[in-house]
Amino acid sequence: MNLYNVLIVEDEKEIGDGIEIYLKNQGYNVFRASNGVEGLEVIENQNLHLAIVDIMMPKMDGVTMVMKLRENYEFPVIMLTAKSEEMDKILGLNIGADDYVTKPFNPMELLARVNSQLRRYSKYLRVVNDSTEKDNNFVIGGLELNINTKEVTLDGDLVKLTPIEFKILHLLMKKPGRVFSAEEIYEIVWNEKAINTDTVMVHIRNIREKIEIDTKNPKYLKVVWGVGYKIEKQ
Repeated sequence: MNLYNVLIVEDEKEIGDGIEIYLKNQGYNVFRASNGVEGLEVIENQNLHLAIVDIMMPKMDGVTMVMKLRENYEFPVIMLTAKSEEMDKILGLNIGADDYVTKPFNPMELLARVNSQLRRYSKYLRVVNDSTEKDNNFVIGGLELNINTKEVTLDGDLVKLTPIEFKILHLLMKKPGRVFSAEEIYEIVWNEKAINTDTVMVHIRNIREKIEIDTKNPKYLKVVWGVGYKIEKQ
């Protein structure tokens, strides 16, 4: 029996019911909410491992909910979006969502995304909690990343990153000066074949906004046009 707790935040009952059936058939424990306010209440009272959050909902939309939960929680979030909500999808990734599925969607695709996110989250927690690396602290100039505490600081100030952002930055900081293509980053961090790397670009932009004083003239996270991304040696 699966021990993962998954929250579905969806105001359309039929869609929520369908997702719940597929998740329960895979052994996941399922919690439900019909808007962002109810979703945050469930999060505060349950030990969750993943949330599936619709963007358009009454009382509190999905983007606002994700923004609020990211203040205290790091579990993965998959957003459900309509094709007409392209900007909301990008905004969702920018404020902390880990993936998105566009409606109408194949339930098996959503289930595959859930399974993939939970595998990565489990590995991330094991690395953070049980790391046996000799050197768990990476320092580049005023930027510091610690595997054991899963903390990133910039000139001594704490930088809040999502688990995916942390993994991307960790990958780049381990080999400063080395250029990683978007495909490499996707396949290493997501641990699957790169089909669409747009999400890498969004996460890179989000990291840069958090660690750079001037994003137009970055000190640490550099783009090598036509090649990929790197952390500049200091």
